[in-house]
Parts: sequence; C-alpha cells; structure tokens
Amino acid sequence: MTAVRTHTHAQAVDAAIDLFSRQGYEQTTVEEIADAARVSRATFFRRFRSKDDVVFADHELLLEEVVVMLAETRPEARASEESGRAPERAWDPATDPYLEVCRAARLVFDHHVGQRETSIARHQLLQQVPALRDRELVTTHRYERAFTAYLRDTLPPDRSTTTMSIAFAASVVAVHNAILRRWLRNPHLDLRPELEEAFADLRRAAVAPFAHTDDEPASSSALTIDDGDGSRTVTSGGDGKRVVVTVLEPGAGPDDVARAVRDALS
Repeated sequence: MTAVRTHTHAQAVDAAIDLFSRQGYEQTTVEEIADAARVSRATFFRRFRSKDDVVFADHELLLEEVVVMLAETRPEARASEESGRAPERAWDPATDPYLEVCRAARLVFDHHVGQRETSIARHQLLQQVPALRDRELVTTHRYERAFTAYLRDTLPPDRSTTTMSIAFAASVVAVHNAILRRWLRNPHLDLRPELEEAFADLRRAAVAPFAHTDDEPASSSALTIDDGDGSRTVTSGGDGKRVVVTVLEPGAGPDDVARAVRDALS
C-alpha cells in the first residue's frame, strides 16, 4: 500500500461523500467527484468501478491491511520469514487466533473513529441511499469472510471446524457493527472499552465448549488465550488445571510474579 494510493483513495472518499451530502447521490456525477478529488476521469475508473465503490474505497485498503496483519500472525508465516523456507501448516499453541481476529476488528473500529467526520457523514448518507446500504453489506461480508478464512487456516485441526470459524467471525463483526452504530449516533462517547469487553466475552464463549470435565477425555492440543496484559492462560487436559505464563520486566521480584499470576487467574 503506497502513500500516494492511500492519499488518492482518501481524497476520493471525502470528495464523494461531501458531494453526495450536499447535492444528492443521484445528482452527483463521476466527473464532479473526479474533479473534486483532483484526478482524471480515466484515473477514477481505473481505481474505482462506480460511484458506489468510491464511498467505501478506504475500506478496500483497510481490508488489504487486515488480511496482511492476520497472515503475519500465523506461526508458519513467522517461521518462513525467519528461515527463508516456504511456509508449512503448523499449529502453535502460543497463538490465539480468536484474539488476532478481535485485534483486526479493533483496527477497523479505530479507522472509523480516527476519521470521525467522514464516518459520520457516510453513516448519514447511508440512511438516505438504499443502494449504498447494500454496498455496505458487501463490505461487511468481505471482512467476515477474511476472518473466517483466517480461523479455518489457523485453528488447530481438531478445532478447525467450518461452524466454529463462521460463528466466531460473524459474532465479531456483529458486535463490532452494533457498537460502531452506537458510536456513530453518539460520537462523543468512548466505546472502545465496551468493545474490548464484548470481544473478551466472545473469546471466552468460543473456548468454553472445549473446557473438559473429569469424565471427558482431554484434547490432544491445548488452546492458549492471550489475556492482553502480557500473561497467557493455557487450558489443557480434562482435570481443569491451568498453566499461566507471565511476561515481566527484568528485575521483577517474587511479589510482582505472584501478582501477575493472581491477576491472570482472577
């Protein structure tokens, strides 16, 4: 993603939304958008297929960023980069795919919040133009498909079911969209803590079906849940025991270790 491409897309999005809001969607021409964005008509059609597409052009770039970000978290991708060899499918119990999907969704949320005026104007425009609402659904489904594909490829084989991947991806997108809509109606509110809490609930719910009782056989692969504060809680086996690995600064004393473990288990 080049700086020029990003700048051009941002200019086109802002120009289109501004013109649609002032003149009306049907009354605004491609030529007017191209002029306002300071690009030629040929350049406009080379980069955007239609008036509908330009409204969500920033999400084209953001989706690319999300896909790259998720791919880089896969253990085989990291191993390939370090060794120079072609990547091989491997399950790394220290990786939490659910957390990575939530991080990617947070990136999308932060994108909306970071360009407040554009996000609010686009939201208002969507209420007026049904065709754009349909295009918004297409964009939303593309994020959902990216999350689903990542989970299918990254979860351990005995957990990588189509149902689990689809359900978690859809839940993350639904929660993200619900909280985003609240923020768009109340942009003075800081809803990121609520988003974080909701994502944590989804992750706990996703792992819950794999928590074994004493009467159930233990799974051959443990699932690590990154608690987001430097500690990792690893659920393994059928006896309910957990292993907590804490990451502390050099020089941390016994009290610091005990506190970190206690916080991770609370």
